[in-house]
Amino acid sequence: MSGLLRTIARRAAPVLRGHTVTQKANVYSAPAKEKIGPLETVVALTMFSVAILGPSGWILCHLEDYKKKAA
Repeated sequence: MSGLLRTIARRAAPVLRGHTVTQKANVYSAPAKEKIGPLETVVALTMFSVAILGPSGWILCHLEDYKKKAA
């Protein structure tokens, strides 16, 4: 049965897609136009760290509260 579905999908997919537009990625090999300063770098890394580690840290700090609610 899966072979039949695979065959139908292969034949129907190009018809359903129609004309596709080929997209090309914009890749630049030149150096950056503006330098990013050390302060901006520190602020950006801090924000990313807080955004990623903040929620998990909150959950780990309040783990005992979550355990009490479940019981």
